[in-house]
Amino acid sequence: MDLSVDLGGLRLINPVIAASGTFGYGLEYSSLVDLNGLGAFSTKGLSLKPKIGNPVPRVIETSSGMLNSIGLENIGIDAFLTEKLTQLKKIDT
Repeated sequence: MDLSVDLGGLRLINPVIAASGTFGYGLEYSSLVDLNGLGAFSTKGLSLKPKIGNPVPRVIETSSGMLNSIGLENIGIDAFLTEKLTQLKKIDT
């Protein structure tokens, strides 16, 4: 069955896209999910310099759901380019 989709000129093998933030940089889930089977994924947000994010607690339960305030913790663009992107380029997604 062909599940491919065209997303503004970008052809994806299927419409399943792992969300930014919840999927980290993608590589963290490679032992659980065949990343090549995804249509796409968005890596977590990046900043120019690394950010440690907000202090804990970062997530709290409320009577109507959950609140989070991670603070955009990330490794920074230089570390992303050298540590993550080289590995991500090997994935056929």
